[in-house]
Amino acid sequence: MFNAVDATRNSVRHPSVAWSIVLILVAAAASGCGQQQHGGMGGLPPPKVTALAVQTASLPVTFEYVGQTVGSKEAEVRARVTGIVEKRLYQEGAPVRAGQVLFQLDAKPFEAQLAAAEAEMLRAKAQKTQADREAARLRPLAEHKAIGQKEADDAASAAEFAAAAVKAAQAKLSEARLNLSYTRVVAPIGGLSSRSQQSEGSLANANTTLLTTVSQVDPIWVLFSISDNEKLRLDKAMADGHLALPRNNAFEVSVKLSDGSTFPRAGKINFFDTRVNPQTGTYEMRAEIANGDLALKPGQFVRVALKGAQRTGALAVPQVAVLEGPQGKFVYVVGKDKDGKAIAQPRPVVVGDWTTRDGGNVWLIDSGLTAGEQVIVDGVARIMMPNTPIEVVQAGEAPATAAKP
Repeated sequence: MFNAVDATRNSVRHPSVAWSIVLILVAAAASGCGQQQHGGMGGLPPPKVTALAVQTASLPVTFEYVGQTVGSKEAEVRARVTGIVEKRLYQEGAPVRAGQVLFQLDAKPFEAQLAAAEAEMLRAKAQKTQADREAARLRPLAEHKAIGQKEADDAASAAEFAAAAVKAAQAKLSEARLNLSYTRVVAPIGGLSSRSQQSEGSLANANTTLLTTVSQVDPIWVLFSISDNEKLRLDKAMADGHLALPRNNAFEVSVKLSDGSTFPRAGKINFFDTRVNPQTGTYEMRAEIANGDLALKPGQFVRVALKGAQRTGALAVPQVAVLEGPQGKFVYVVGKDKDGKAIAQPRPVVVGDWTTRDGGNVWLIDSGLTAGEQVIVDGVARIMMPNTPIEVVQAGEAPATAAKP
């Protein structure tokens, strides 16, 4: 038989046993009181909650994706002739102008080739002058039958051959001059330079050796992708009349940086691929943003937010009203028990995108709620279990988006 004195002595030796006994006694007392009183748990008054009636409305929707910045033009700077790199003439990472000399190759071999081409040009011109004189001297003699016609024809042909040789020499001279100019490697576009891939003294092979890269970053591009599944979902929502997108992809594009700040200038969509990438199963999109101060650099990972879409006839509830349970997300709605008293009934919901309105964050509800139902938005933490009696202290017909989370 249970002895209170023995229990007390054991509790002194074992404090955990004492606490267990206290909890059992408190629970028993609460159970007894609950049988004698009506209302909340353990006879306590029903918790006070705030509920708002959800109504259909046209709500703005923001789509967010992970993106990466790239230059609007990306140029690889390569040597166009084979030579030894003598000097690097730019500061790595600094902005460069189109046409600015970045590298100087050893020009001595090309200067020698140019001198040889000029000498060949002079020789060809001299031969042409001699051939022209010979043809002019023999032509009247052939007309007076003083010499044979064949001899005059041969002189005329020699003059033509000499003229062709002059043109060939001219072409070689132009090529030599061009190759000499290629020893000064210039920036093909203006933008931000990259590090030098070759040091002084290294051999640069024509059209193969990469010296550096230049990225035009004003404007700068932001690449991001939308999954095929999301694209199909959006298309279905548009076909059902539940979603309206801006025409010609005229979204307002904002960019969030890695520190959470928002880039001060908005952009626009300038490309939307109509093909699915077979490797990623996504559609590629591209935004363009003015970047005159070079604040954005190529290669940055950012979050791209697209604004301008509207959810038509949408139901929305404050984010604080949506809870996470073992079976997924749910909300508490105001229901009635058999006596007509207000109780908190859990309602599973399927949520879509989230957006902001009137300064508060809201979830768009795809299914699970109907217009006019009262959703509990404040005091949810006081609800200990489903179907708990509650006291609704403020019930309004205002849209749920009026409440801030």
